Amino acid sequence: MKLFLKKWMLLLLVGIPSCIYAQTKYKVTSPSGKLRLEVATGNEITYSVIHEEDTMIAPSPISMTLTDGTVFGRFPRLKKKRSRSVNQTINPPVYKKSVIADCYNELTLEFKEDYKVVFRAYDEGVAYRFVSSRKAPFWVKDEQAVFNLPDNPDIFAATPKGRQIDGKENQYHSSFQNTYRHVPLSEWDKSRLAFLPVLFAKKGKERKKVCITEADLLNYPGMFLKADDEDKGLYGHFAAYPKEVAVEVRGLKEVVKSREPYIAKSEGCTAFPWRVIIVSEKDADLLCSDLVYKLAAPAEGDYSWVKPGKVAWDWWNDWNISGVDFRAGINTDTYKYYIDFASRFGIEYVILDEGWAVAGPADLFQVVPEIDLEELVRYAEARHVGLILWAGFRAFDKDMERVCKHYAEMGIKGFKIDFMDRDDQYMIDFNRRCAETGARYKLLIDLHGTSKPTGLQRTYPNAVNFEGVHGLEEMKWAQPGTDQVTYDVTMPFIRMVAGPVDYTQGAMVNMNRENFRAIYSEPMSQGTRCRQLAAYVIFDSPLNMLCDSPSNYMREAECTRFIAGIPTTWQETLPLDGKVGEYIVMARRQGDAWYVAGLTDWTARDIEVDLSFVEGENIRVELFEDGANADRVGRDYRRRVFSLSSGRKQKIHLAPGGGFIMKVSVGGQADGGR
Repeated sequence: MKLFLKKWMLLLLVGIPSCIYAQTKYKVTSPSGKLRLEVATGNEITYSVIHEEDTMIAPSPISMTLTDGTVFGRFPRLKKKRSRSVNQTINPPVYKKSVIADCYNELTLEFKEDYKVVFRAYDEGVAYRFVSSRKAPFWVKDEQAVFNLPDNPDIFAATPKGRQIDGKENQYHSSFQNTYRHVPLSEWDKSRLAFLPVLFAKKGKERKKVCITEADLLNYPGMFLKADDEDKGLYGHFAAYPKEVAVEVRGLKEVVKSREPYIAKSEGCTAFPWRVIIVSEKDADLLCSDLVYKLAAPAEGDYSWVKPGKVAWDWWNDWNISGVDFRAGINTDTYKYYIDFASRFGIEYVILDEGWAVAGPADLFQVVPEIDLEELVRYAEARHVGLILWAGFRAFDKDMERVCKHYAEMGIKGFKIDFMDRDDQYMIDFNRRCAETGARYKLLIDLHGTSKPTGLQRTYPNAVNFEGVHGLEEMKWAQPGTDQVTYDVTMPFIRMVAGPVDYTQGAMVNMNRENFRAIYSEPMSQGTRCRQLAAYVIFDSPLNMLCDSPSNYMREAECTRFIAGIPTTWQETLPLDGKVGEYIVMARRQGDAWYVAGLTDWTARDIEVDLSFVEGENIRVELFEDGANADRVGRDYRRRVFSLSSGRKQKIHLAPGGGFIMKVSVGGQADGGR
C-alpha cells in the first residue's frame, strides 16, 4: 500500500507542470473569414496569422518584461476570456476618405497577473496589444515581439542612417530617411536595424504581402526590427530610455550619450501600442489601408477648425527668387514675395523655415532683425494666406506652452517641428505633447524630422504631416546611385501604409537618370515633370508643399495652377493598380471631381486606365502626360482636355521615370489644350 501511494504521488507531482501549463488554443477570425489569428497559451503566449490556407506568420512568442522581474506572457494564468464583434463607421475630420468601415472581431485574454492581451482580426490585417491593470507605476525592461516568417520571404526594408556619436555609428539616432533594400530574408544584414513599416513578400505564385508596423504609439518607444540568427523571421528592438543627453548642431539637436536599463516608464494602468500585421492579396491593396488609423485612439473635442492645404516652401529652393529689385534671402521682402505668389495662385500657407529665429540660443522668441514677423502676419492675412513657422525640437520643447500661446495670438497658423531624430519614449511623448499643446491653441502641427506616424493624426487631427520618408529634400545632396524614382513607387506600399508623408514634391527642374545632379542651392528632381504633378495625388499629405521657387512656378504657370487646385484631403481613395517597386495607379475624389494619377519606375509603360468608377455623363478630362521627348528632357509634357462617354478607358504612355495626372469632372465641356 505504501509503495502504491509513493508511485501515485510521484505520478501526480510529475503531472502537475503539464496540467497547469497545458497549452490552450484560441482563434479570432476576420469578418470575411479569410484571415485568422490563432493564439496559444501554455508556458508562454504565442500567436500565428493564417490567410486562407497560407501561414503568413508562423507561431511566434510575445511577452513584456518589467524591471521587478515580472514577465507578462510567461506562465500566464487565465482569469477571464471575452469576445466581441464590432461593425461601425468612422468619419475622420482630416483623411484620405470621409467614411471608414471599421469591422473586426476581438478576443481579450485577461490574466491573474494584472494584465491582459487584446487580439483583433480585420479583413485587412490583425493586431495585438498588452494592457496593464496594475495600479502602481512600473518600468518596462524589454518587450518580446516576434514575427516568424516561413519560407524565407523577400524583405523590403530601410535601415537607419545612424549618426556618428563618439566615433561610432548610432542607429538609434537617425532621421528615418533611407531607400529600401529588397533581398531574401536570409540575406538581410543581421547587424542592422530596420525601421517600420517593413514589408514581406511570401514565396509562391500569388506573392501575398505582409506589412508590419505599429499603432497608437503615444508614450512608448518606437519599434525597430532585427533579423534572428536562424533566418526564421524578425524580432522587435527598442531604444532604451535616455539618461545622459548632450546638445549639438547650433543648439538645435540632442544626442543621447547614455541610456537607462529600461525602455519605458509606465503609470500603471496602461494600454501599450498595437503590433500591426497587414496582409494583402494584391499589392494595390496596401495603397489604401486604414488599419493604423482605425487602431489609434479617437480624437476628443472639436477639430472642425483644422484647415489643411498647400504651402509655398522656402528652404528646398534656397530662397532663390529672381527678377526682383531686392536681395533674396531670409528677410521681410522675400517673404512678402512668397506671400504674393501664394495669394495669386490660391495657396493657403507660406512657411518660414529655419533661419527666421536667431541661431544658437534655441530661443523661438528671438526673431532675426531682418524679419518683421508681425508685419508679415498682417500682410499675409490681408491676402488670405496663413503663415507657418519652423522650429527645432529643442527650442520648441524648452517652452512649448508659451511659444504656442504667443504665436497663436500673433496670428501664426502652425509649426513645422524638426530634428527629433530618434524615437525613444521621451521623443514619442514629445510628439504627442506637440499635437496636444498645438490643439489647445488651434495650431497645425507638421512633425518633420521624426519617425513614421502611428495614428497620432487620428488622436489629434491637427497633427497633419509626418516625415520619416526619403523625400525630395534628399535630392539636394543625393550620392551617386541614389534612385529616387524606384523609391517613389516603393514607398507608398510600405511607409505610406502607416499614414501621411511630408515628402515635399513639386520640382519644376526635372531630369532623366543620366542628367540628374545633386545641387544644394538649385535642386532638381529625378524623372519627369508629370511625375512631380502625379505625386500630389499618389502621396498622402494634408499639408502639401510646393517645394520649388515662386519664380520657377510663375514661369510654369500652367502646371502651377493645376497643382494649386488639387485637394489635399479626400472623400474617396481607390487603388486602381500597382506593383511594389514598379508602378502605381490611384484615384481620389473630392466633391464632384476625381483625380487619377500614376507613376512608373525607370521603365517606360503603356497603361490603360479604366474610368468606369466615375458616375455620370459628359465626363471632362484634363490630362497632363509625359511629352514625346520626356525621356530626354524631363520637363517635357503635354496637356490635353477632352470629353469621354461613361465607362470609357483611357490609354496613357509613361516615359521612363514618368507619370501622369488627370482631373475627371462630370458635366463639364472640353475646352481644348496644348
